[in-house]
Amino acid sequence: MAKKETAKDLKEKLFLQRKNAYLRMSEAEVGKCNKFCEGYKAFLDEAKTEREAAGFIEREAKKAGFVPFDKNKKYKAGDKVYLVNREKAVILAVIGKEPVENGVNLVAAHIDSPRLDMKQNPMIEKDDVAYFKTHYYGGIKKYQWPTVPLSLHGVIIKADNTKVVVRIGEDEGDPVFCVSDLLPHLASAQMKRPSTEIVKGEELNLIIGSRPFKDDEASERVKLNLLMLLNEKYGITEEDFLSAELEAVPAFKACDIGFDRSLIGGYGQDDRVCAYTELMAVLEAKALRKTAVAILTDKEETGSDGNTGLRSAYLRYFIDDLAASFGKEGRDVLSNSKCLSADVNAAYDPTFPDVFEKNNASVLNGGVCVTKYTGSRGKSGTSDASAEFVGEVRAILDKNKVIWQTGELGKVDIGGGGTVAAYIANLNVDTIDVGVPVMSMHAPFEITAKTDVYAAYKAFEAFINS
Repeated sequence: MAKKETAKDLKEKLFLQRKNAYLRMSEAEVGKCNKFCEGYKAFLDEAKTEREAAGFIEREAKKAGFVPFDKNKKYKAGDKVYLVNREKAVILAVIGKEPVENGVNLVAAHIDSPRLDMKQNPMIEKDDVAYFKTHYYGGIKKYQWPTVPLSLHGVIIKADNTKVVVRIGEDEGDPVFCVSDLLPHLASAQMKRPSTEIVKGEELNLIIGSRPFKDDEASERVKLNLLMLLNEKYGITEEDFLSAELEAVPAFKACDIGFDRSLIGGYGQDDRVCAYTELMAVLEAKALRKTAVAILTDKEETGSDGNTGLRSAYLRYFIDDLAASFGKEGRDVLSNSKCLSADVNAAYDPTFPDVFEKNNASVLNGGVCVTKYTGSRGKSGTSDASAEFVGEVRAILDKNKVIWQTGELGKVDIGGGGTVAAYIANLNVDTIDVGVPVMSMHAPFEITAKTDVYAAYKAFEAFINS
């Protein structure tokens, strides 16, 4: 007579099991995870803007044997190519053994993050203090950005069309910049403002100096002194700011969090955590069955518009050119392709549990998060992956022993968010979001779990090799 199963046996057999990744990983795997995350932290420090991330990606691609894509060239299995779009977005491809018309395995992440952009005419002096006027980029809580040390990154195109690269505040001994805030003793009126206006957009003024030029007859002497310094260092005048892209980002480095060093804190983890894990998986790809294409794109935080965002046609043009090099149609390639939209989800925060539906929230150390649908409220702005494709991705992850979980961004009707998934799905590609849970998302200092970062890398590796 067969032994009767106990309730405990049945629960283990029938219930969805959620277990902390550290309880599922061997010590050897934890060691590999920690080593991988050291490279990731170095990437966060080196690539704080979309231009810097694109430059990092191109350099690493070249080291791995990738060459610039030539639409007039014939490619074969094993060839590795890349394309850079305006120094802000990159596409990488590793040619597989199967005919390209059978589709490609796409992975897509974004390399832009919330920040403070300088206005086109940014420099002002007010009561002997000089500022850069800013216009914030992406969805931020404006009150989080004052009193944070900020570095200045970007490019200035001078009148003679030469380019000046700016990166101030990252090296030892560099000055940094900041936005001031009122002291509590004088902030009673400020604290009565709505939370969205505790600090207003026009109050996000970046302090850049206070020393005047030694000439009693001139006005705006602090501004004059600063322009003199900038002219001496970079050869620029105030007019050159009209053709500049300057971004203020947190000046601190990525670091470990906690006595056990299990978490990573740093700026720009949304979505450079998925960009790095995706990139590493593609750079290491060898002898693929299907062609793998990785997109590292720009402008996601502002809606993916513009010629470097994924609403642009540059991805479709690349696929068209790749297909044409094999004598095939781009639409046939896309229609048979699969995509992991590599973007983050909101990690459950036990300090603020009310906005999450815990049974459907991703958690730190739960593994990479598979998000069937995004959008807000009535799934507005989502692609909503089919059950068939969810099952396909689930099978790939389970077969390769990837630690994974599911989740959605908050309770229904409370919030939500979008990714690039919808824009790729609109090309008739099966698409689903797969990414790392992030705590304090869009803040100057975001938090991820090392095990989740490593699980994302393993997920993209498994998908590319499927």
